[in-house]
Amino acid sequence: MRTALYEAANIILTRPVKGSQLKSWAAKVACRAGMKKAKVALARKLAVVMHRMLSDGTCFDPKLAAA
Repeated sequence: MRTALYEAANIILTRPVKGSQLKSWAAKVACRAGMKKAKVALARKLAVVMHRMLSDGTCFDPKLAAA
């Protein structure tokens, strides 16, 4: 699971994704701490979002994910 989350974070950061608040958040982290730490931070954020979705039964809301 950890590898899949890291790969998803890698794709989000390296591919052109327009209008993604998660990508812009991770890009700011990359400027401060470096790309490797930004990928790990984004992977963790994705894991937290997925866990909340599973526990609450809610749908994905990109505006709330970046907060």
